[in-house]
Amino acid sequence: MATESHSERPTDVLVVGGGIIGLAVAWRARQRGLSVCLIERHAIGAGASRVAAGMLAPVSEVEFDQARRKTLALALSSADMWPSFAAELAELAGVDVGLRRAGTLMVARDADEARELERQLAFRQSLDVAVSRLLPSQAREREPALAPNVRLALLADGDHSVDPVLAVHALLVACRRSGVEVVEHAGDVAVAVDAEGGRVEGVRLADGSLRAAGQVVVAMGAWSALLDGLPESLRVPVRPVKGQILRLRDPAGPGLLNGAVRGAGVYIVPRNDGRYVVGASMEERGFDLAATAGVVHELLRHARDLVPGISEFQLEEVCVGLRPGTPDNAPLIGASELQGLVWACGHYRNGILLSPLTAALTAGVLTGDPGDPLLALCDPARFHGPDADAGLALERQLTGSRG
Repeated sequence: MATESHSERPTDVLVVGGGIIGLAVAWRARQRGLSVCLIERHAIGAGASRVAAGMLAPVSEVEFDQARRKTLALALSSADMWPSFAAELAELAGVDVGLRRAGTLMVARDADEARELERQLAFRQSLDVAVSRLLPSQAREREPALAPNVRLALLADGDHSVDPVLAVHALLVACRRSGVEVVEHAGDVAVAVDAEGGRVEGVRLADGSLRAAGQVVVAMGAWSALLDGLPESLRVPVRPVKGQILRLRDPAGPGLLNGAVRGAGVYIVPRNDGRYVVGASMEERGFDLAATAGVVHELLRHARDLVPGISEFQLEEVCVGLRPGTPDNAPLIGASELQGLVWACGHYRNGILLSPLTAALTAGVLTGDPGDPLLALCDPARFHGPDADAGLALERQLTGSRG
């Protein structure tokens, strides 16, 4: 177990989970004047954060279901926060997180895909989100590497991307420089509850010792529902959703693509150093982390059909991660029924995108200032208890203006 510092007095906040959500929450909580310890059972950033493509894509990610409509307000708000979030990290940590503001190009290659894109365009316009319709010639002018059989394209100019590996590193440096205590390789931990079962006392480490804290934030991603020490009635409905991505490198360096490109069954996200992420599968296979040849083949085939030049790239890595899904695939952010326990998990495909907003909302909860109405969209109580109906009613009110 690696510990950077230790204090015998109770910590104000213990954050359990060292992915991008846990790091962002710990950093913002420390900025609010709270003493903070972050505990990670393995290595910092070794889970889903490392596997993510880093798309900040509230527009191109919108789908025809209630979950996406519900999370749109969260996604747009957090996307607006990313430029200043990245700039603040660069100033404090000295790390450029690779923010690219080149937009996302959604491409159709045949008549069926073109009809689907027209439906997507109408849907996004009904939600009052910015998206433009491009002719094939306009799409190829923007991205000359596209295959010649493009029939139609949509441009989500407000979509951006970051490099999650760099973002996690920057947040770790920012946490350390701000005074957050970081504990890695802690093994499995359990929430410690007082004898009356009325509030948390901290967490119990793998060696049996108690780490006392006034509040505990659970940011364990897909493993959040498995946290020991909680009664079944207080657990959250978070499930793992397996995703496989490919990391490729262009030996010629950066420049083949200007921004992210999405087609049927695939997306390609460029990095600033000539690397590309191709993703991603969506598999309901529990906690299985095995890479499979079939998924790799399909991703490469779809990517090559979209951008033929990708065939010349070097395959550097096949990555597998577990997205933390919920029944409506919206996040769980807010206080638990157990005093002192706070949830910050269940971000599904949007953990990187939603990290600045999640950190701000959670820091507000920790300091007794949970006044942001966006919290209603991610209230953990929506899945059980008498607050569920009220939460749904407020969700409709907040999302009604966008459809």
